[in-house]
Amino acid sequence: MKKRFWIGLFFDALGMLSFFFPIADVVWAPLSAYLMVRMYPGTTGKIAGVVSFLEEAIPGLDFFPSFTLTWLYSYFFERRKITRENA
Repeated sequence: MKKRFWIGLFFDALGMLSFFFPIADVVWAPLSAYLMVRMYPGTTGKIAGVVSFLEEAIPGLDFFPSFTLTWLYSYFFERRKITRENA
Protein backbone atom coordinates (compact mmCIF):
# COMPACT_ATOMS: atom_id res chain seq x y z
CA MET A 1 0.00 0.00 0.00
CA LYS A 2 2.71 2.50 0.97
CA LYS A 3 4.96 1.35 -1.85
CA ARG A 4 2.33 2.14 -4.48
CA PHE A 5 1.75 5.52 -2.87
CA TRP A 6 5.42 6.53 -3.14
CA ILE A 7 5.77 5.11 -6.64
CA GLY A 8 2.63 7.03 -7.66
CA LEU A 9 4.04 10.28 -6.26
CA PHE A 10 7.24 9.68 -8.21
CA PHE A 11 5.33 9.03 -11.44
CA ASP A 12 3.20 12.15 -10.90
CA ALA A 13 6.39 14.17 -10.42
CA LEU A 14 7.79 12.74 -13.66
CA GLY A 15 4.62 13.76 -15.44
CA MET A 16 4.95 17.31 -14.17
CA LEU A 17 8.45 17.57 -15.65
CA SER A 18 6.87 17.96 -19.06
CA PHE A 19 6.07 21.56 -18.09
CA PHE A 20 9.80 22.11 -18.64
CA PHE A 21 10.23 19.57 -21.45
CA PRO A 22 6.94 19.48 -23.42
CA ILE A 23 8.24 16.97 -25.96
CA ALA A 24 8.54 14.43 -23.11
CA ASP A 25 4.75 13.94 -23.21
CA VAL A 26 5.13 12.02 -26.47
CA VAL A 27 6.95 9.30 -24.54
CA TRP A 28 5.40 9.74 -21.09
CA ALA A 29 1.70 9.67 -22.09
CA PRO A 30 1.62 6.05 -23.33
CA LEU A 31 4.14 4.94 -20.70
CA SER A 32 2.07 6.42 -17.87
CA ALA A 33 -1.05 4.67 -19.17
CA TYR A 34 0.81 1.36 -19.31
CA LEU A 35 2.22 1.81 -15.80
CA MET A 36 -1.22 2.70 -14.45
CA VAL A 37 -2.78 -0.47 -15.90
CA ARG A 38 0.06 -2.57 -14.45
CA MET A 39 -0.18 -0.96 -10.99
CA TYR A 40 -3.97 -1.20 -10.66
CA PRO A 41 -5.47 -4.33 -12.24
CA GLY A 42 -9.05 -4.61 -13.39
CA THR A 43 -11.48 -1.92 -14.37
CA THR A 44 -9.91 0.67 -12.08
CA GLY A 45 -6.56 0.35 -13.85
CA LYS A 46 -8.06 0.44 -17.31
CA ILE A 47 -10.07 3.58 -16.64
CA ALA A 48 -7.17 5.22 -14.82
CA GLY A 49 -4.87 4.30 -17.72
CA VAL A 50 -7.10 6.10 -20.21
CA VAL A 51 -7.40 9.13 -17.90
CA SER A 52 -3.63 9.15 -17.36
CA PHE A 53 -2.95 8.98 -21.08
CA LEU A 54 -5.33 11.83 -21.84
CA GLU A 55 -4.05 13.91 -18.94
CA GLU A 56 -0.48 13.62 -20.19
CA ALA A 57 -1.29 13.93 -23.89
CA ILE A 58 -3.42 17.09 -23.60
CA PRO A 59 -1.23 20.14 -22.99
CA GLY A 60 -1.84 21.98 -19.74
CA LEU A 61 -3.32 19.09 -17.75
CA ASP A 62 -0.04 17.81 -16.34
CA PHE A 63 -0.84 19.24 -12.92
CA PHE A 64 -3.51 16.53 -12.40
CA PRO A 65 -1.96 13.87 -10.08
CA SER A 66 -3.56 10.83 -11.69
CA PHE A 67 -1.43 8.18 -9.94
CA THR A 68 -2.04 9.68 -6.50
CA LEU A 69 -5.77 10.08 -7.09
CA THR A 70 -6.04 6.49 -8.33
CA TRP A 71 -4.22 5.33 -5.19
CA LEU A 72 -6.68 7.29 -3.04
CA TYR A 73 -9.61 5.79 -4.91
CA SER A 74 -8.25 2.24 -4.67
CA TYR A 75 -7.28 2.26 -1.02
CA PHE A 76 -9.87 4.54 0.58
CA PHE A 77 -13.00 5.10 -1.46
CA GLU A 78 -13.26 1.60 -2.93
CA ARG A 79 -12.49 -0.06 0.43
CA ARG A 80 -15.20 1.94 2.16
CA LYS A 81 -17.70 0.86 -0.47
CA ILE A 82 -16.72 -2.80 -0.07
CA THR A 83 -16.88 -2.52 3.73
CA ARG A 84 -20.35 -0.98 3.61
CA GLU A 85 -21.62 -3.67 1.24
CA ASN A 86 -20.40 -6.46 3.54
CA ALA A 87 -21.92 -4.90 6.66
